[in-house]
Amino acid sequence: MKEDNEQISQTKQRQKICKRRCLSVGCVLIICLLLIFITLLVLALTVFKAKQPRIKLLSATLDGVSPRITFPVINIQLNITLDLQLLLVNRNHASFKHGSGKSFLSYRGNQFGEADIPPGFIPAMGSTTISCRLTLEVDEMVSNITALVSDVLDGQLVVDTRARIPGRVTFLKLFKKHAVATSECHFTIAVLAFKIRSRECKTKTKL
Repeated sequence: MKEDNEQISQTKQRQKICKRRCLSVGCVLIICLLLIFITLLVLALTVFKAKQPRIKLLSATLDGVSPRITFPVINIQLNITLDLQLLLVNRNHASFKHGSGKSFLSYRGNQFGEADIPPGFIPAMGSTTISCRLTLEVDEMVSNITALVSDVLDGQLVVDTRARIPGRVTFLKLFKKHAVATSECHFTIAVLAFKIRSRECKTKTKL
């Protein structure tokens, strides 16, 4: 009878020890999971927080022939191509893959030229240069011909460009964030000198 009581007591003691060990292991696991969660949360809010890719205008040059008008029958000759060099900057600690983009050329609010921007891939904290060639298509400017003649006679043309590049930022090959980067520029072209007199650009990104 005494031996049975001792065995029962030892069994209960072993069960208590086992429970303490299980409880200790469970606490350690919970603490580890909390530390992992906090670490991931901090990374998500800092290093892995999606940042807006940016487009910068590196250079802009003119190609073609200076606009001119002939009389007595009014005939305007126009051959202007705007060559743009754009820098697409990925400010994320993750890759940025962009699809096919578009660049548009407009005059007095109406679009008269466009160009395709090929898709590409930018590594983390990297950048790439994009060439864009936009031609002002005079044959489509019949509705604005009076304003165009007036601007040419005044010696300057004002045109606007807009580049739009959609893509997505991928973190750890698992988490993806879509983004659309755009750049809008306002150019004043000196007709007689056939050069860009001034330019003003602004960029924005929609995440």
